Amino acid sequence: MRKSFKLDEIDCANCANKLQDALAKLDGVEKVSVNFLTQKLTLTAPDDRFDEVLDRVVKLTADIEPDCEILR
Repeated sequence: MRKSFKLDEIDCANCANKLQDALAKLDGVEKVSVNFLTQKLTLTAPDDRFDEVLDRVVKLTADIEPDCEILR
């Protein structure tokens, strides 16, 4: 499954790249893209685990970029 989410408060392109690199290493993430210009995160994960993977993505995002929020 692939879904896109709006990001709130991603500060710079370097922050977006750092976040994307970290999220790509999470178990269950097949593909992830964090775009600073569009303030969008696109996540691809297995259909049967998507919600579980998304929860981990949200948690790691909060740990790495505390001001950034994934709007669902």
